[in-house]
Amino acid sequence: MRYFIQLSYNGTNYHGWQSQPNAITVQETLENALSVIFNSKVELMGAGRTDTGVHAQQMFAHFDFDPEIDVQNTIHKLNSYLPNTIAIVNIHDVHDTAHARFDAKKRTYQYHINTTKNVFLEEKSWYYHQALDVSLMNEAAKILMLHNDFQCFSKVHTDVNTFNCKITEAFWKEADEKLIFTISADRFLRNMVRAIVGTLVYVGLKKITLTDFNAIIESKDRGKAGFSVPAHGLYLINIEYDYLKLTNK
Repeated sequence: MRYFIQLSYNGTNYHGWQSQPNAITVQETLENALSVIFNSKVELMGAGRTDTGVHAQQMFAHFDFDPEIDVQNTIHKLNSYLPNTIAIVNIHDVHDTAHARFDAKKRTYQYHINTTKNVFLEEKSWYYHQALDVSLMNEAAKILMLHNDFQCFSKVHTDVNTFNCKITEAFWKEADEKLIFTISADRFLRNMVRAIVGTLVYVGLKKITLTDFNAIIESKDRGKAGFSVPAHGLYLINIEYDYLKLTNK
């Protein structure tokens, strides 16, 4: 049987989601926990990658296992076994060809900036004290939805067939002493959200104009875009599937 496992994690101490040699990752940690509990090797396929230090409020991965599992008991055992930085929210039985990565219809990220120094947000939000024109940044964010090729925001030398993404929402919201950027798309390129945020910060500082921002996208040149903001302010908050009707709440 195939199962989707729904989890959240604090990515501070992990080298991203995907397993890699000589580094602690979320995937490896969760696979080890499942293998211990089931007394059988379990391999996971994640909905996507998150980079070192990036967090996830909602992440999915699928695995195959027979016989049928006791979902609630398995969730309890996993949460007891796993470190406090990873929490299992639910396990869903799905059809045999369901795929956590390829079947995802929409992914949503948020980037958090705290505008005043706050020791309790040190690992969860990027502290940036310079004044930003949020209205101007929102105007620039709207420009994103006029394009579909985002090579300028992609990490260079990445192995992809296309740089096309369909962005369906992108906006900034002010909340107390924080600025939160929300962006949704059918897919994201490596480092894409952090590069977009860094470029939007330049707009907010009035270092570049809205015309410049549009030209950067059209250039397809990563060297023309802004800096990549720190990973610890980035959160994967939602993944949507046609056959899995869930919310992040």
